[in-house]
Amino acid sequence: MAKPIPPSPEKALEIYQERMTQWMQGVSVSMLQEMSKEFTRAWGNISTEIFQNPQEWTERFANYQKQQADLWLSFFRPDGDKSPPIVEPLRGDRRFHGKEWEDNPLFDYIKQSYLLASSMLYECADATTFEEKKKDKLKFYTRQAIDAMSPSNFIATNPEVIQQAIDSKGQSLVDGMKNLMTDLEKGRISMTDEAAFTLGENIAATEGEVVYENELFQLIQYKPLTEKVSNRPLIIVPPFINKFYILDLQPENSFVRYCLEQENSVFIISWSNPDADKSELHWDDYIESGLLKAVEVTKKITRSKQLNAVAWCVGGTLLATTLAVLHGRNDRSIASATFFTTLLDFSEPGELGVFIDSEQVAERQDQVKKAGMLAGQDLAMIFSMLRANDLIWSYVVNNYLKGKQPMPFDILYWNSDPTNLPASMYVAYIEDMYLENKLIQPGALTLGGEKIDLSQIDVPCYFLCTIEDHIAPWRATFKTKDLFAGPVEYVLGASGHIAGVINPARKNKRHYWANGEQTPDPERWLETAEQTQGSWWPHWAQWLKAQVGSLKAAPKALGNKQFKPIESAPGRYVKKRVN
Repeated sequence: MAKPIPPSPEKALEIYQERMTQWMQGVSVSMLQEMSKEFTRAWGNISTEIFQNPQEWTERFANYQKQQADLWLSFFRPDGDKSPPIVEPLRGDRRFHGKEWEDNPLFDYIKQSYLLASSMLYECADATTFEEKKKDKLKFYTRQAIDAMSPSNFIATNPEVIQQAIDSKGQSLVDGMKNLMTDLEKGRISMTDEAAFTLGENIAATEGEVVYENELFQLIQYKPLTEKVSNRPLIIVPPFINKFYILDLQPENSFVRYCLEQENSVFIISWSNPDADKSELHWDDYIESGLLKAVEVTKKITRSKQLNAVAWCVGGTLLATTLAVLHGRNDRSIASATFFTTLLDFSEPGELGVFIDSEQVAERQDQVKKAGMLAGQDLAMIFSMLRANDLIWSYVVNNYLKGKQPMPFDILYWNSDPTNLPASMYVAYIEDMYLENKLIQPGALTLGGEKIDLSQIDVPCYFLCTIEDHIAPWRATFKTKDLFAGPVEYVLGASGHIAGVINPARKNKRHYWANGEQTPDPERWLETAEQTQGSWWPHWAQWLKAQVGSLKAAPKALGNKQFKPIESAPGRYVKKRVN
């Protein structure tokens, strides 16, 4: 039970700061320690740069000191002499949007002084002559430190927090402490009102049945929404580093439901959430006992010789390797493949690359092997660090400093529901894909007893990538269109890794690019591509129609005599949470 808030404001603030420190230590000790170590390691090399080119660095520091002096002098001008700010937040920076940051001279000074200092630090990191990967790491960890030290993150230097505490007579701080203690018990930051969602009721609620299960996954067959369905069923392969229901959120933005409305017979894989006892599961297991088993069951239930597959992120990497295995076995079970934001060429891993070098990987692999798995919370922290202001610090301020409750948001509910990864599979994935980039090297990998050669895959493929993706950068995913032997439709959506994919047709938001010039140059492709307003979903649905074959009467019952329904969707595997 939570301790009562003491009556003394001073004592309350003292306990509050203790709890904040406890939260910082408890969110993910290993990740925070690694961030601190890498920041120190990266900045420790800058002294060499200064000695090699002292004049340039002296000028940079002198310019910073002049800006700080100008800022200080600007606050001694008469009240009526309102000069323009020395520095302003970058576009999209929402930390200082409150009027208190401008109206109060003290906090306006704190804000601008912080912005000048953070800009100087980032410019220093960018000005180094380090090799590219080393510079990227320096810039990334510099940004993490800058974001963490923002005055908006502390009670005493955030005028909005102070004003709210005054207006509420301290109740906002009391509520914030309650929120903090609740999150300490959960071991994670609350990003949404988790009580607003219940799996199977108002999220992941598309009607269906679990028709098969093993230790790796449950296979869900959905109830048709049309009188006729395609002869070739559609199997969806979500990433096993997240839960499948990102593709089946609420009815108005459910990709699963949209597929059903397009006369598809839809199946989806719900991966298990493994504990340490599953540490020996390997990529081979996810192919043989995972995707290939799901394909086999789907074919038997629908009495189809072939099916179409859709996969997202690492689920797409799994699908590509499975296609190569099938080709080696002369098996044409998968007639077409759709890939959402999938990396196959890992030479440009984007910001995730800062976590991937031989030294860091070796350290993390030792930790993972001892634990038997990569904890879902650590993985979630890595992804949150890529957008720390949006996915960490904004919630620290809102929940703990202002005492507010986060709003209900289905995508953030899913985002707060991570999964573990088996140690053996994770280690092989990082080494083979990210460190050695073996997947694009013909014959460099052997999986399922077959030499993997993506250049032999000749089924029609559709690649959906997104222009703001920070996990699978679009210029890296653009390379994938030339890896396969078959016809490839490449489409670039607006927004990022999640919002760019979950873009319902009925809402008609954003835009996408398609039909660019056939060129290996991504910039030239984008320059020549046709931009279309609205969702890319109808474009994909039209492409898929050429792959589905003829239509047949929709089944009146799910499963069959061999694979009888086990339980209703979404099944129990997806309900296991990492705490």
